[in-house]
Amino acid sequence: MDARLGQKAARDDKAKIAKLFQGVDLCILVSCLGGGTGSGAAPELARIGREAGTIVFGIFTLPFKFEGGKKSYLAKNSLEKLIPNLNAVSIIPNENIFKIIDKKTPLREAFSTINSRLSENLRGLIEMIYMPGLINIDFADVKTILEGRGKLTYLNSAQAQGANRAEEVLKELLKSPLNEYNIAGAEKMLFNITASQDIGMKEVEQISKTISDFNRRAKIIFGVSQDNNYKDKVRISLLAVGCGREEKPKPKSKPRPKKKRRPKTKPKPRSKARKKAKRPALNKKSAAVSVPVAASDNEEEPAKALTRRNALDLRKEVEKVEEEMEAKEKKWDIPAFLRRKTQENEQTSK
Repeated sequence: MDARLGQKAARDDKAKIAKLFQGVDLCILVSCLGGGTGSGAAPELARIGREAGTIVFGIFTLPFKFEGGKKSYLAKNSLEKLIPNLNAVSIIPNENIFKIIDKKTPLREAFSTINSRLSENLRGLIEMIYMPGLINIDFADVKTILEGRGKLTYLNSAQAQGANRAEEVLKELLKSPLNEYNIAGAEKMLFNITASQDIGMKEVEQISKTISDFNRRAKIIFGVSQDNNYKDKVRISLLAVGCGREEKPKPKSKPRPKKKRRPKTKPKPRSKARKKAKRPALNKKSAAVSVPVAASDNEEEPAKALTRRNALDLRKEVEKVEEEMEAKEKKWDIPAFLRRKTQENEQTSK
């Protein structure tokens, strides 16, 4: 379980491996990660393939939890080295085998179950490329879908028969028990429908719409093949690349808190105390302001309602109030006997 040995073996035979990639357009690299050979050699094979200009699609299984933390660490570390050199990658945890087998299933049969699933999925992919169809898919389409770097990929094939075959095959196709993810948010999708000549347009439309609804922005290529051996059966092979990037709804912007308006309070009535009125500050930028009406001298009355006046009217009003207040102050600053004498002189002069 020494990954360094697998890595060294691949590096020592780099020249031989590079020759295998010459003239190869597509390489499907299948390996169990967690051991020495797969975890050590697979990253080197992927790197050599990328350097040769080959499209490399990796399919890897991860160890069971009961195999211990060391194997899990080796698998994770190997996967991190693999992804930069892969165009697409499909990951299958061995733990998911318990979803498709019975508790009494023998160990050898359990392992062969995963191998059979992988074999069926790969057969479906190869048939998409080489099997002629009514709507044909060729290698150029596969290349278009797989182009990219380190894209999480979903590969699955399913078939069903009977009156509700379209619904049943879609249900099995879109929910693979072996994968931890589905096609939600996939950037590119390629699928092929294989059935007898009696397949209806409505069935094709239903299948295509259901798949495309997972991401309407995705690039979709599909094909239809007719095989009379299928009779009332229908088979679909699906390759979805760039999974796990489902668009999240944008968070709604929080409404700005409304400013609390200060309650309008009536100004206190002016007292008779001989105090010089203060000139209120004027805001030159504002076209209109609110000012209270001054109270009467003889009695204390509540201030009148606020009125709207422009800056010029306000200044005149303030100057008038100041003049009145200054006149009153001068009057009250003269002693009483002088005021009486002044009044007598005024009456005499009249």
